[in-house]
Amino acid sequence: MLGNYIKITVRTFWKNKLFSGLNVVGLGIGMAAVWLMVLYVANELSYDRFHAKADRIVRVVHYAQWPGGNLKLAPTSAPFGPALKNDYPEVEKAVRINTEGGGQITFNDKKIDVNNIFFTDPSVFDVFTFPFLYGDPASALTKPQSIVLTKSVAENLFGDASKAVGKVIEFSNHFPNTVTGVIEDVPTNSHFQFGALRSLPDNYTAGWQSFELYTYLLLTEGSNYKTLEAKLPGFYQKYLKKEMGNNVVYRMELQPLTSIHLHSQLDYEIGANGNARTVSIFAAVAALILLIACINYVNLYTARSLKRTREVGVRKAIGSYKWQLIGQFLTESILMTLLAGLVSASLVVMALPYFNQMADKTLSLGNPLITLLIVSVLSVCLGAVSGLYPALRLSGFRPVAALRGQLGNQSGSIFFKQSLVVFQFVATVALIACSGIVYRQMRFVMHSDLGFNKEQVLTFHVNSEDVRQRIDALKEALQRSPLVEGAAAASNPIGNNNIGGNGMFFEQNGAFSSSTQVVQKFQIDSDYLKTLQIKLLSGRNFSDSFKSDQMGAVLVNETLAKQFGWTDAVGKRVKYYIDQEKHTAEARVVGVVKDFHTYSLQHKIEPLVLQMPAPMDKDNMYVRVQAGKVTEALAYIQSVYRTFDPTATLDFHFLDENFSQQYKAEQKQGEVLLTFTLLAVLIACLGLFGLAAFAAEQRTKEIGVRKVLGASVMSIVTMLSKDFLKLVLISIVIASPLAWYAMNQWLQGFAYKADITWWIFAVSGLIAIVIALLTVSFQSVKAALTNPVKSLRSE
Repeated sequence: MLGNYIKITVRTFWKNKLFSGLNVVGLGIGMAAVWLMVLYVANELSYDRFHAKADRIVRVVHYAQWPGGNLKLAPTSAPFGPALKNDYPEVEKAVRINTEGGGQITFNDKKIDVNNIFFTDPSVFDVFTFPFLYGDPASALTKPQSIVLTKSVAENLFGDASKAVGKVIEFSNHFPNTVTGVIEDVPTNSHFQFGALRSLPDNYTAGWQSFELYTYLLLTEGSNYKTLEAKLPGFYQKYLKKEMGNNVVYRMELQPLTSIHLHSQLDYEIGANGNARTVSIFAAVAALILLIACINYVNLYTARSLKRTREVGVRKAIGSYKWQLIGQFLTESILMTLLAGLVSASLVVMALPYFNQMADKTLSLGNPLITLLIVSVLSVCLGAVSGLYPALRLSGFRPVAALRGQLGNQSGSIFFKQSLVVFQFVATVALIACSGIVYRQMRFVMHSDLGFNKEQVLTFHVNSEDVRQRIDALKEALQRSPLVEGAAAASNPIGNNNIGGNGMFFEQNGAFSSSTQVVQKFQIDSDYLKTLQIKLLSGRNFSDSFKSDQMGAVLVNETLAKQFGWTDAVGKRVKYYIDQEKHTAEARVVGVVKDFHTYSLQHKIEPLVLQMPAPMDKDNMYVRVQAGKVTEALAYIQSVYRTFDPTATLDFHFLDENFSQQYKAEQKQGEVLLTFTLLAVLIACLGLFGLAAFAAEQRTKEIGVRKVLGASVMSIVTMLSKDFLKLVLISIVIASPLAWYAMNQWLQGFAYKADITWWIFAVSGLIAIVIALLTVSFQSVKAALTNPVKSLRSE
């Protein structure tokens, strides 16, 4: 019997090649899109789960709020980890990570730049799972000046990773480190990435408000992190309240390791995180595309079923049971979805490399046999579910009525099909609108005024301590050429979301505040404002002529002045800690600068204190180069720098690219969303094309009669198109608020965002109408131009 079902199915497919092809292609594209999206979502959900003890690892983060300000920080300070381990028996191990360990590594005559090197505690290998290729994890970082390299860095430096252990390498400050181990490269689905790990100095500590490193805890077996978190207010009372004062509402939080990538959006994250909202949106998009493809199938199959009523009548008249007819139609449905599964598998294999490039992922299909088995099972299930309604409907016709072609009242069936078409276009219009809003937001963040001129400004790191001591001479040498329009030195490159914060005392009502306020602290030289074209609103800039400016002067931004209610900030005093013994230094505000962004527009502008750097902190150069002469300027800067450090190779970064990099994830997500929107539109159009073709075929004789009676081609096209356009208009009304809600949620990840305006939905609706008109009109015009003699010949 099954063989007979298959034989009839093949004949039916061949007889209706257009509709069968539309179904297979539409469903295949939908399944391929869902397949790719499932791979993407599964990868996002897999972050940090490769660690053997992932379920017991948490990260310590904290929040604080006070009149006029707040903080939500991923980094903590050095004393947190040891104190937590000492005070709470639930903590088995604590490990701290400081990301400032990178630089230029030298071995013999070879030099390489590795910027993503972390300082950390020896317990890092007890907490995290980083498989060792060579060396002993138990002792790898127990000695001072030890370093563990990843495989790729070891191969780059030594050629053969097995030769690395025991070798002594030097950083640019002639600081020797002994290689004590080589580990596998960090998996891409880790929320932090590094090229090497260096041992923290013995008994390393700092002030409680020097928030510069990340603290992770390994909890004991059976411990609940929420129970421990409930005890942490006591930690604040014991260690932090005295420094922060009584007007601060402070809260510590423990983040499970596996939740960090998708659920943590704090300031100064150790790496670029994903977003749970985005993953949910993508999962919803995948489900919508599959539903659109299934709706196409149900609509087209049901529409074609009207041509098979006499076949059903004959089968029933000669003794076929209802279950046999259901079996026949389900077989057709399942075979069609199996063909669609093969189409989807071929599309995924071809598209995966491009999808990886677009999404910035390294996704793979895994075991081919298991993948094929899963696709086959899902195809069968999809075929059974999608084909159930048409099968039940077709098998339910009464024999006599079916043989006469009498189908009874079809209003319910028509309403159901129209509802499915509306659902398709609701999804399509919503996706078009969402893609438009994402594109508009990306344009907004890329072209917003950041408070300085980021064009033609490049940065590079000064690795040599000797060059840092002679930074003024380097700036002077660089500016001898017209290729360089300005040069300055600072402690960090802005735009990388890693400036950091410090607690300081600020003068209010003639006296210092009783507690510190956490603000951003950034060190710049006297040429920085001029080079970046940052406006000075009041007071003066730093000056090399005033030796007291080195320690005794600060600049502040508008936000800080407003926060403390300073109508005239110039002359106000600031006090800050200068060492671990809590000795303080006092400085006066000499100027107020216009607010400028040190971070991406996902973060609001925070209170900022600018200080002059010590020579050793002048490790980042900013150079503004002549427009149109970038290549020549780069070569010139490199040649000048080599007169100071003959063996150095500079790693240039343009400032606008630094900021663009912070939106890389959103840009990639926008590209993915746009691609899947186009796929949804294509699948919806395939379905609409098929329905239009069937509608025209059903009304062939009516069209012939109308033409004989003088109807114009335009009137016939209008008649065939208007019903579909009504459905599209209804879809626009339903889709617009849904798209607004989804995108409003997505935009919450940006402190500065473009408005969602009405015209985005109007344009999206217009695009949907044009697409629907073009799709339907092709069949409508074809039907209207048909010779009426052919359609009326049998009458």
